[in-house]
Amino acid sequence: MALPVSDEATTAQVRELPLPGVALGEVIAALESRYDPALAEDWDAVGLVCGDPEEPVRSVMFAVDPTTEVVDEAIAAGVDLLVTHHPLLLTPVHGVPASDPKGRLVHRMVRAGTALFVAHTNADRAADHGVNDALAATLGLVDTRPLETVPAPDTDTLVVFVPVGDTDELVDALSAAGAGVIGDYTRCAWQTTGTGTFIPGEEAHPAIGREGHLERVPEVRLEMVVPRSRRDAVLRALRDLHPYEDPGYTFFESASTPSRAGLGRVGELARPVTLREFAERVAAALPATPGGVRIAGDPERLVHTVAVCGGSGSSLLGAATSAGADVFLTSDLKHHTVSEATEGHGPALCDVAHFASEHPWLACAADLLHRDLGARVEVTVSARPTDPWTWQVGGTTG
Repeated sequence: MALPVSDEATTAQVRELPLPGVALGEVIAALESRYDPALAEDWDAVGLVCGDPEEPVRSVMFAVDPTTEVVDEAIAAGVDLLVTHHPLLLTPVHGVPASDPKGRLVHRMVRAGTALFVAHTNADRAADHGVNDALAATLGLVDTRPLETVPAPDTDTLVVFVPVGDTDELVDALSAAGAGVIGDYTRCAWQTTGTGTFIPGEEAHPAIGREGHLERVPEVRLEMVVPRSRRDAVLRALRDLHPYEDPGYTFFESASTPSRAGLGRVGELARPVTLREFAERVAAALPATPGGVRIAGDPERLVHTVAVCGGSGSSLLGAATSAGADVFLTSDLKHHTVSEATEGHGPALCDVAHFASEHPWLACAADLLHRDLGARVEVTVSARPTDPWTWQVGGTTG
C-alpha cells in the first residue's frame, strides 16, 4: 500500500530493503491501463512529460500539482517518478528554457533523474479507481454511477500460439504492455493446450526444428483482452518476447460492453443526514483548506442521494439535478451559477477547494499502482498541500 511521506522512520526503513524496481515504460503501461489516455479531453496534456522509459523506477510519488514545493519534496526523497493529476505544461510550448519557471522545474527533474507523468481528465473519467470514485468513496457513497458517461474504450482480443514453456514469460510481457486488464483484475489470460505443426523452409531460422522436417510442438493458445489504444505496444512486446521467428497471432474485434467511465458520480448515503451533517462530514473527510466548505441550501434539508465531481464540475449541475441528487459537491462554482441554482428546485450545492476534491485520488491511485506492479516499487503520497489559497480573514457560517 502507499506509504505516508511524513512517516520518516517507516520510509527510511523501507529504503533499507532492496527493491527490484521496474522500467519506467512498464510503470507507464500500468498507469495507462488504469487511466487510458484515450479518455482525456482533446485539449488536455497527459502522459510522460520527462523521463527515459528504459530507466529503472524504484520509487513513485503521487501529488495533485507539480509545484515547486512538490518537486523539491520528490527530489529530496530521491523519487524516480512523480505522478501528478494536473499537468505542468497544459498549454502548447515551443521550448522549456531554464529561465522559464516551468522550464526550470523540467530541468531540475531531468538533472535529478526524476521523471514526471500526468493523469488528468483521463483519471477524472476513469471507469474505476478514478478521481470521482475516490471522492465518492471518501464521502461514504454506495451504488455509484457516472453522472455523464462515455463509451467503453474499444478493445480487441489477441490470440497467439506459443510453446508451453514460454507462456508465462510472454503473458508477463503482454500484461506489462497493457493487455489482460478486465475491471479490477490484471494479467487476465485464457490458455488452452494443443499441438502445433510446421515444416521450416530453406530460408527459415527456426528456434525449434530443422529445415524440411515436420515438427510437432506442444503449444498454448493464449487469448488476452487488449485496449485498442495499446495494440501497437502489445504487438511490440509480442514480437520481442516470442521465441518464434514468425509468431502466429491475430486480433479479433471485441463486442462493445457497458461502461462505468465518465465524469462525476452519483450515489447514496447509507442513511439520510441533514445538509449540515453532510457538510460536517465533508469537512472531516477532505483536507482542510482556507476556503473551507461552502454550502448553498437549507441546513436542515435531508440528504440521501449525493452527486460529486472532483475539480471544476459546474457543467454537471444539470446532470446532478436530473439524477435526483439532494446535494451536488464540486469545486470552483461561480456566483451566478449558485444564485440561479438556489432559485429552483434542484440540489443543494457544496463547494470545496479544487485541490481538496481531487486529493483522495492520490492514495487510491498509489495503492492501485503498488498492487499492479507487484510491490516492486516504493509508492508514496506527497505531504505538501497545493491549494493556492493560503489564508483567510473573516467569513460567516449558516
